Amino acid sequence: MTITQLEYVVAVDTYRSFVSAADKCFVTQPTLSMQIQKLEDTLGAKIFDRSKQPVIPTEIGSEIIAQARVMLSEAEKIKEIISDRQRELSGELKVGIIPTVAPYILPKILHGFIEKYPQVKLIVSEQTTEQIIQELKLGMIDCGILSTPLHESSLTEIPVFYENFVAYVSKNSKLSKKKSISPEDIDMEEIWILNEGHCMREQVLNICQRRKATQGFKHFEYNTGSVETLKRMVDQNNGATILPELALADLSDKQLDKVRYFKSPEPAREVSVVIQRNFLKRRMIEALKNEILEFLPKRMKSRKKKDVVDI
Repeated sequence: MTITQLEYVVAVDTYRSFVSAADKCFVTQPTLSMQIQKLEDTLGAKIFDRSKQPVIPTEIGSEIIAQARVMLSEAEKIKEIISDRQRELSGELKVGIIPTVAPYILPKILHGFIEKYPQVKLIVSEQTTEQIIQELKLGMIDCGILSTPLHESSLTEIPVFYENFVAYVSKNSKLSKKKSISPEDIDMEEIWILNEGHCMREQVLNICQRRKATQGFKHFEYNTGSVETLKRMVDQNNGATILPELALADLSDKQLDKVRYFKSPEPAREVSVVIQRNFLKRRMIEALKNEILEFLPKRMKSRKKKDVVDI
């Protein structure tokens, strides 16, 4: 049994295809298949049911794969010991981040992080919360930056900041006549919200205490995963929307006049770095978290006077 064989087994389980797994491992498909066959012969057990498409693990194969992931994780820790001794961060850090956080965080931290840690290759992908959770569990990424709590027992959440929600309203909205608003003031008939699959949609519905589906405007239905698009829809088509506070940074004075803050305690989202329980690359992840904290205002680092909205 070798580390390479275990890596091949985990790759096949992750991608459910011998061809895709071989491609990701940078080997030919016959080489990968042969090594897995050798491992199966050594163990005296079939790990995969090759008659199914996509390929699936056998019952005992699932247990073997779970243990293989643990063994590979432990093997990686040896590299971390060496890295810690050298005191210089190096290697790849794969990060998943939700689209409603990415545009307001990444441009602020990338230059500083790369400058401080030139030996670290940061690989970032924007994905939905569900996709990030799945990739964390499979070990495809090292950490996620997303809204919490997730209520996932296999993952650990490290809260980083608490970001208030604000309303962004057009002149014809009833909300524009108010200096500050309450969730009860919001009319779901005029609210532009993100489409299904985005955690911020659920948070907005929770703020409004409306768990049932809403069609919004009577004559028009629009699905988007972009906070910036919601803002533009208000600018050009009236109505209102709910924005995370960091989205206000690049607004013009005219646009800032459209912002209405909630009365205290203000609804807010908790944004965390999320990792597997048995996670690796601790120092790199800590460095990334600290880089985020550096540019945030002090008030965002505390949940005091905030009503954290669940997902």
